Amino acid sequence: MRRWNGWGDDTVDFEVPLAASEYLSKLIGPARPPNKISLEEMVAMVPPSRLQDHRLVSTDVEDRIRHCTGQSMSDWIFFRGGLVSNFPDGVAFPESDNDVREILRFAREIEAQVIPYGGGTSVVGHLTVPKSEQCIITVDMGRMNKLLDLDKQGCLATFQAGVRGPDLEAALRAEGFTLGHYPQSFELSTLGGWVVTRSAGHFSMGYGRIERLFVGGEMETPVGTFRVPAFPASAAGPDLREVIMGSEGRLGIVTKCTVKVTALPEAEVFPAAFFRGREEGVAAVRALAQAEIPLSMIRLSLPEETMTTLSLKSGWQMDLLYHWLAWHGVRDQKTMLLYGAVGTHKKVNWALRRAKEIIKEHHGVNVGTSVGKHWYKSRFKLPYIRNNLWDQGYAVDTLETAVPWNKASLTRKEIEEGLRRALNEMNEKVHVFTHLSHVYPHGTSLYITYIFRLGDSATETMTRWRILKKAACEAIVRTGATITHQHGVGIDHQPYLVAEKGAMGMEVISSVCRTLDPDGMMNPGKLLK
Repeated sequence: MRRWNGWGDDTVDFEVPLAASEYLSKLIGPARPPNKISLEEMVAMVPPSRLQDHRLVSTDVEDRIRHCTGQSMSDWIFFRGGLVSNFPDGVAFPESDNDVREILRFAREIEAQVIPYGGGTSVVGHLTVPKSEQCIITVDMGRMNKLLDLDKQGCLATFQAGVRGPDLEAALRAEGFTLGHYPQSFELSTLGGWVVTRSAGHFSMGYGRIERLFVGGEMETPVGTFRVPAFPASAAGPDLREVIMGSEGRLGIVTKCTVKVTALPEAEVFPAAFFRGREEGVAAVRALAQAEIPLSMIRLSLPEETMTTLSLKSGWQMDLLYHWLAWHGVRDQKTMLLYGAVGTHKKVNWALRRAKEIIKEHHGVNVGTSVGKHWYKSRFKLPYIRNNLWDQGYAVDTLETAVPWNKASLTRKEIEEGLRRALNEMNEKVHVFTHLSHVYPHGTSLYITYIFRLGDSATETMTRWRILKKAACEAIVRTGATITHQHGVGIDHQPYLVAEKGAMGMEVISSVCRTLDPDGMMNPGKLLK
């Protein structure tokens, strides 16, 4: 069962090794476990629902609690600290397009606001319930999870939008296909959620980001059904897929998605390599991206992340790895590269052979596939560490951006230094580390993790986080990077969107919202004010 106040399934855990706890304590100071609020205490905080009865809407208190937030840091602080003051009045569980239309009609009739809900994994505030005089209905799409059609000849699959990652892949693999889209939240998030937040997956370099995979679909809006046919190509005016992609629930509820699928690969191989420092590593991955080798993934952990990652592991294998790297001159500033290829054996062998040549040209040390196999096996488990570190007194948050290569170094420095300095007046240290999770011929993403100590109260922790988030976002805007590479805008990034889109761009987005949602009932306060 899903945790009611944390990440993931409550049967899955990620114990923090003692060495890692000691590493953090040394870097930013020892922490104290925070006070916890129980589910029973939370139940007592929920006000009565303002909704009249409806056959598709539950007003059960626990349903309302489990749908009042997502997984953003502000959500966590409010939720775990017992500061949540706003809950949906009801949660709808549609099973068909007709059900969604009925819910939207009901919401219009009673002048309610509507929050679409997929897997509940948003980390930027898409699901946070606002304070409102109007009733609020959250629409959980989890029961709309079926494969509707599979065109094997055209390699197209149409799903209901509420299908979660594992169920989507299981349905396709049973027929010999894969979508190949694996965001960090894969086990919990939904296809519709990927589309409306413009998601990127671990293997997007090979299979493509969701905007390359999404070819058509349907969205139920307050003014009717918005349909986008799945043409192989079209020159008929602006591409209306873009109205759905990145819409973040502001325009309607996506009900169907048609996506491009691929035959299951013969081979998947994920080697690792190490470089002596960040400059060599960055130069190597830039060369790999620009060589247009058919790789499925390139992920470069810069020195601080490499050391943090390695602190989670111990044993004779790690001792052997350290000795091997030291013998090759890779020591204190070691930078770890994970890369991969999928496809036919012939294609994979050629891609990896050419990649190894480029890595060697940049003085990289290949270490085989054991590190990559371990990452592949545990890649969806890492977010669970947030639960355990929080219980020890540490908050873990992430942010991401993308920038051209000629600005990548400056942007990273500005963000990292801004975060490290942000809490100086409070005499608090912040541990910051970065990896390049997606690289392109003309630029790269920067995925930054930062860890800080919880305050003595939830209010104090919130103050610390807001200072940190502001410092990072201002650095992103100042250096001309995008405010988000893969997580969407939500609430957290909304104040900074105009710097990227400009006044005219914001008006274009607003005009689409007014057309499809003239009364402003859909996901209020997200993406746009």
